[in-house]
Amino acid sequence: MDQRTPSVYRTRSWTNRNRALIGLGGLGLLLLGYGIGRWQDTPAPAVAATPAALESAAATTGSPSPEPTTPAPTPVKYGVLQAESANELAGIQAQDTQDQGGGQNVGWIKRGDYLRFDDFVFGEVPATKAKFRVASESGVSGRVQVRLDTLESEPVGELSVSNTGGWQKWRTDVAALTPVTGTHTVYITFTAPDDSEFMNVNWIQFDH
Repeated sequence: MDQRTPSVYRTRSWTNRNRALIGLGGLGLLLLGYGIGRWQDTPAPAVAATPAALESAAATTGSPSPEPTTPAPTPVKYGVLQAESANELAGIQAQDTQDQGGGQNVGWIKRGDYLRFDDFVFGEVPATKAKFRVASESGVSGRVQVRLDTLESEPVGELSVSNTGGWQKWRTDVAALTPVTGTHTVYITFTAPDDSEFMNVNWIQFDH
């Protein structure tokens, strides 16, 4: 029986070992390449956009910025115009009143008389009505009118005044107005079918 010599055995063993190492090395390289491929395919994590980045993006895309809002004008709270305090009383006289609150009213009003109030501020929000505190014992129904800036201008509001039951029996009547804004000279004019006295006025107040 032939016995292999030690040198031949070692040579074959060394060759087999080298082959095994080479095989393992190739397998390792294959796994390494696979891992690198997987890492490259993994998507990068999302990064939250900062407000500055969003604004920059909006500017780049031409998105319109919000329009500034204009605050609504504040309505003027109108005070009471005491008739006897008008800047001009044409054909009209003041007298003590028996109306609530006391003070004075104007009376002996007839056709063609008027009251004038200078520089009355209506403001930006339109006035749409006028309240009149009136009294009458006349058998004549007359009209009271609101005119702006001149006596000849068309009335922006008017109402009919009839008998209230006495010259000191007071009632509040309301006239609708064509909407009025700005600052004006206000004329309160009076007209009737004849020249008889037909009403008294205590106060006027505009409203929205």
